[in-house]
Parts: sequence; structure tokens; C-alpha cells
Amino acid sequence: MPKMINILLLVMCLVTIITAERDHGMQRVLKEEDLELERQLNILNKPPIKSINTKSGYIVDCVDINKQPAFDHPLLKKHKLQRKPIFERNVTETKVRNSPIKPKSIFILEKVKCPEGTVPIRRTTKNDLIKKKSSFKDHNLTENGSINHFTRLYLSIEGSPYYGVSGTTSIWNPKIYKSQSSSNNLYVQRGEGDNLNKISVGWHVSPQLYNDYQTHLYLFWTSGKKGCFNMLCKGFVQVDRSFIFGSRISKISTYGGTIIDLPLQISRDNVGNWWLKVADRDIGYFPKALFSSLDNGAQEVGYGGYTTTPAGTTSPAMGSGYMPDKDYTHASYFKFVKYLNIIRTPYDPLAFMVQSSNDAPDCYGLANYKDEMKRFGYSFLFGGPGGKCNT
Repeated sequence: MPKMINILLLVMCLVTIITAERDHGMQRVLKEEDLELERQLNILNKPPIKSINTKSGYIVDCVDINKQPAFDHPLLKKHKLQRKPIFERNVTETKVRNSPIKPKSIFILEKVKCPEGTVPIRRTTKNDLIKKKSSFKDHNLTENGSINHFTRLYLSIEGSPYYGVSGTTSIWNPKIYKSQSSSNNLYVQRGEGDNLNKISVGWHVSPQLYNDYQTHLYLFWTSGKKGCFNMLCKGFVQVDRSFIFGSRISKISTYGGTIIDLPLQISRDNVGNWWLKVADRDIGYFPKALFSSLDNGAQEVGYGGYTTTPAGTTSPAMGSGYMPDKDYTHASYFKFVKYLNIIRTPYDPLAFMVQSSNDAPDCYGLANYKDEMKRFGYSFLFGGPGGKCNT
């Protein structure tokens, strides 16, 4: 019996030692991760010339335009700031406006005004960096256990290369739950898998990123396995003093009533940089050095909606949450859909280029009216309530 007791005591001691070592190891890993997050925060949050507290509760730092985080990217060490895109303005100017359906109001984007020579950057928190990993995986379609659905119209490789894309989308606030997201966007891309180069811009609802259920202006980019939302990593060069990616859009469309919309554009300039234009303002650009293949133009450009939800849950609403019924005050839309050719001339899509994709027809719809609705140019409706999607 004493021998058995000694053996049990020895086993208990070993378990205690192993547990202590494991806990110590975990603490060491957590400490290393915490130090890495602090290092990233020091890079992203530059010393501000001025700081602004927004009504939504986050802080915007006005940072020297020449010292913004983008220039810490190893591929941009020798990059020279470009304040304006270098090409002729062939694209029809589209001002901030609402749809001609009920022309009374314009969308209101939460924005600030930074001093001359500075740009506004939303201050990044440690929690933002923790959330960005899962959000990036959701949008980048990696193996992360989430279910993702697209409903989109796109221009195929047969018409490529494309040097830009533009369109105006209606703004909504679809109902979603925690860990879900829903967006309207347009995009340019080349490659696939680990070689995917992609830029998207639009609006979305993403409680993972913002800790709220409001509609926000956003950008997303990826080059291979690297990239992020908004300014949560080094890369995008901001030039506008007022607009902030990640800011809240406080005025949205009303079903059957006033429709609020947002003109968007992505275009490659003559030196190969990709510019983002929102509501007639050049917000900034992605230097060509960030991408491995977009310098030769995009193979595909597209427009539409995108949702994510954890596995085992029902999918969220997309757009207005209603299926297309030919009424532009009901379902979400993209109108004045165009692509840009090599000399940056905007064209309506040609029939041989246009393809559509809707991987969850039980949950979402897409109706392409082309140029049938004359006052909307080339346009289509899309979206739906979500639910149990049998795909």
C-alpha cells in the first residue's frame, strides 16, 4: 500500500509540473503575441498633428501625409507620394447624390477635416488587430469555418484587361447578427488562390470590425495572403483630408421611399497605381509595387453583394433584404455600371463580357436589366433576406 501511495504521489507531482510548464508556456506565447500587437500598433498609429473624437466613439488621428503607415511597407520605402492620379479625366464625373427616384437627400458620411498637409486615419486599437485576422479570412475565402455567399455581375477574362470599374450602389443597413457580415461592393482582380490580387470598395455591416451594427464605408485589398480592411495594415496611401475608410454612413435608403446611393470607382492611372474614388473624391491609391500582377490591368471586374456567417447558422440579409422585383426602391442596385479601357474611357459592358453568379438562389436574387432602365444606364438589382441557403 505505501508503495502505491508513493507512486500516486509521484504521478501527481509529474502532472503538476507538466501543467505548470504548459501554463508557463502559454503565458510566454501570449506575452509574445501581446508584444507583437504593441509593435504593430506603434507602426500603424503615427504621432498625430491633431486628434479628433468622433460621435461614433472612435478616434481619428490627423497624420503628416508623408509619414502615414503606408510608407513603412518594405515595398514602399522609396515610393514618392502622388497627390493626384496621372491620367486624363475621361470618366464622367459623378457627384454625391441620391437616386432620381426621390431626389431630396444625399448620403451623410461621418467625416472630419484635418489640417493641410495631413490625412485622417482611424486610430487602431489592439482589439482591431485581433479582429482583423478573422475578418480577413472571411473575406478572402480561406478555410476558417465560415460560410460565404456571392451574388454578383462580373465582366470576364474574355474582355480583359480592364483598367478600371465604376458604378453607383444603393446604401442599406441589412439585418445581421454577431459574427456575420453583409456588403455591397465593386472590385478589380487578377489571379486566384495564393496568387490573387484584388481591390474592393463599398459599404458593409460588420460587427466584428466595428463592434456595432451600422453601415460603414470600407475598402479591402489582398495580394496573395497579405492584405486587410481599411487601414488595418500598411499599403493604402491616403490623400484626402476628410474621408475615412471605416467611417459610419448615417443616412441610408428607405424601402419604397427615398433611396440613398453612393458612386464608386477603382481605376489604374498611367504609372500603374490603383486609385479609389468615392462620391467624386479621390481618396487615395494603392501603389503598383504592392501587387504582383495588377500592373497589367485586371482580368476581372465585378459588382454585387457578399455575406459571411459562421458554419451552422442561417445566412444574413444582403442589400435591402428584399429580392429583386424590378422596383429600384425595393431591392439593392448597381446603376451606371461601366468599365474603363486602356485609355481610361468608360464603356457600358458588352454582352460577350457579362456573366453573373448567384451561389444561393434560395436566399438571394439577381436581375440584370442591362440598359432597359434608361435613366439608370446599365443596371441590375440584387440581394435578398438570407436564411437557410441550400447550396
